[in-house]
Amino acid sequence: MIHKLSDVQSITIGDNTNIWQFCVVLSQARIGRDCNICSHCLIENDVIIGDRVTIKSGVQIWDGITIEDDVFIGPNVTFTNDLTPRSKQYPTEFFKTRICKGASIGANSTILPGITIGAGAMIGAGSVVTKSVAEHVTVVGNPAKEIEK
Repeated sequence: MIHKLSDVQSITIGDNTNIWQFCVVLSQARIGRDCNICSHCLIENDVIIGDRVTIKSGVQIWDGITIEDDVFIGPNVTFTNDLTPRSKQYPTEFFKTRICKGASIGANSTILPGITIGAGAMIGAGSVVTKSVAEHVTVVGNPAKEIEK
């Protein structure tokens, strides 16, 4: 289901994926099956989203970001893909960021570019992730630090 008030240019969208109102999905984005893309999201071209991914409202997925299967992205999570952004000055290639299978990112977290969030990792709400996170680890805070299980 693609809501009639969204601008979805990609034709590479898996079965049973819902894209709600006021979303923009550019033509080269690849989205898997059984995903839920909530309202007010933007998905750029060089983006891969796996199966059974939930992306809550207010999230922008920029070029260079890969989200694997079974990932949860909370509302208003902020991804970045350029460490030194300047108006009208673009890098030759954007940093690559990978969110691995089964990871969860809490609301209002910020993910710096070039980071890998390991399989099953948990990012606490409001965290600022400045470096890669290992598999099955929980991080919280600014900057995000591992907490004991």
